Amino acid sequence: MTDTPQTPLLDRIKRPADMKSLSDRELTQLAGEVRDETISAVSVTGGHLGAGLGVVELTVALHAVFDTPRDKIIWDVGHQCYPHKILTERRDRIRTLRMENGLSGFTKRSESPYDPFGAAHSSTSISAALGFAVARDLGGVVPEGLGDAIAVIGDGSMSAGMAYEAMNNAGHLKKRMIVILNDNEMSIAPPVGAMSAYLSRLYAEEPFQELKSAAKGAVSLLPYPFREGAKRAKEMLKGMAVGGTLFEQLGFSYLGPIDGHDMDQLLPVLRTVKARATGPILIHVLTKKGKGYAPAEAARDKGHATGKFNVITGEQKKAPSNAPSYTNVFAESLLQEAADDDKICAVTAAMPDGTGLNKFMERYTSRCFDVGIAEQHGVTFSAALAAGGMKPFCAMYSTFLQRGYDQVVHDVAIQRLPVRFAIDRAGLVGADGATHAGSFDVAFLANLPGFVVMAAADEAELKHMVATAAAHDDGPIAFRFPRGEGRGVEMPERGTPLEIGKGRMIREGKRVAILSFGTRLEEVEKAAEALAAKGITPTIADARFAKPLDRDMILSLARDHEALITVEEGAVGGFGSHVAQLLADEGVFDHGLKFRSMVLPDIFIDQANPADMYAVAGMNAEQIEAKVLHTLGISQIGAQRA
Repeated sequence: MTDTPQTPLLDRIKRPADMKSLSDRELTQLAGEVRDETISAVSVTGGHLGAGLGVVELTVALHAVFDTPRDKIIWDVGHQCYPHKILTERRDRIRTLRMENGLSGFTKRSESPYDPFGAAHSSTSISAALGFAVARDLGGVVPEGLGDAIAVIGDGSMSAGMAYEAMNNAGHLKKRMIVILNDNEMSIAPPVGAMSAYLSRLYAEEPFQELKSAAKGAVSLLPYPFREGAKRAKEMLKGMAVGGTLFEQLGFSYLGPIDGHDMDQLLPVLRTVKARATGPILIHVLTKKGKGYAPAEAARDKGHATGKFNVITGEQKKAPSNAPSYTNVFAESLLQEAADDDKICAVTAAMPDGTGLNKFMERYTSRCFDVGIAEQHGVTFSAALAAGGMKPFCAMYSTFLQRGYDQVVHDVAIQRLPVRFAIDRAGLVGADGATHAGSFDVAFLANLPGFVVMAAADEAELKHMVATAAAHDDGPIAFRFPRGEGRGVEMPERGTPLEIGKGRMIREGKRVAILSFGTRLEEVEKAAEALAAKGITPTIADARFAKPLDRDMILSLARDHEALITVEEGAVGGFGSHVAQLLADEGVFDHGLKFRSMVLPDIFIDQANPADMYAVAGMNAEQIEAKVLHTLGISQIGAQRA
């Protein structure tokens, strides 16, 4: 395989309609060329490789059989969509995946009519497909029309309760819709829970159950189940399949499992379903994540998320690092705390590697819990662990924690339970774009009574905050940290608990004070150096806490300076808003203080490298410098003369 594969058949395909004239044999060839093109493209851009390779044949078959964009294909999770994008008028831009002004790494409505619904998190596709089916039957109108609604949902996404809420409703409404369960034995981490065991059992059943309802005519086309799948069979919860499969009990006709890499199975089944389905039907498709690319198939995570890589060897091209990642610092710090306290346990929602808890899981297996893609359950589970006398660290990405917010309020905050929230991917995250940016956690946590909310300015501070959380038993506490590498600061051997609600002074200055919350402190210090060259020496402080605020430090800064500027990697309503409320309550503004708050703007910022995203947000060093000058009423020219 070369970096630029030969794709004579794919070169003829500009849009799905061009596939209608191809024979089944040509569609099989096309799938091979799409796989090669996907590998080649991701080697240039980096991205989610394994999931896309696992659905190449399924993607080709769906577009060959159905009539997109009139028929709506909803990919869940959206990182399966790279082959879909290649076939839907975006091949010429496929090597801009996840780049600034390029294609999104997920489905995105504003990008193409072939992306009817965005899905960068998970477990939403069945709800969306049902919505499209109902809209169709009620006479809804969209430019490309409304036809069939097809949800392609990964087996990992089936661990979230929302999928079953949607299936329950769909079974009740009995609308014609299609759910394709893409069972690849692995979502991001190995699948967990009773659903995984249930799907495993289906492999081991004697011949395929007779196809029900609309798909009945396809029964003679299907082979017996894969015998190798039987080795995954586990004991299933009693009564789970009483009276038929779980899916049939929810009102779906069930078909499968079938080989998702065999076009001789996929095409006849999909054609039969398209021709005969009258109500909701679920097609259980077996695929292999990373299929067709040996380095991905051999990888522990099946090539889930890769950097740029060498196509021949699969070796990823990584820039040398002089500092540990924040995620690794959190993981190692938690291991240190857990070694001394057997009450410390950890909870993650299908992201043990992403949150660093894979290390904890290896060392303290009985104290680490991967709940699957089930953030709501994970939060309430953590709350009960705390109520039971344990010290749970609930480790989730900022945007994933959003899915468990009601539980954070109702089950944790109101009950004042000491759950420790380790919030990874705080701030703007780069290539994953707006769907994964940690913009809102400070705002939605700091408004909850009794919550302690911290943000690490660097990797050493993060180590101290892990220790602080471990020692804190008086209610919930959260600490946030960004994706990527730290600053390379000197690291303490062990974290030391911080005094709750106390910030730290970084340097003393005059006229203006800059109060930073989080890792923008590095940019604040760069701005201060530039200002010093212009004769302005700002005071710099690190707040450490958004709640409770360091009242004494903030009021002192306000009293001793002409202006006070807060800087944070979060949305309006967060740290700066709490500072403004304190200043207003204390009557500080009555004495003429100039107060400004630098926050993320009221927009969703598309993917780019983080520095460019923060430039769009107006929060890099040059922009902080400009904010200081403007607040003091000094023009750039005047500052240069000074």
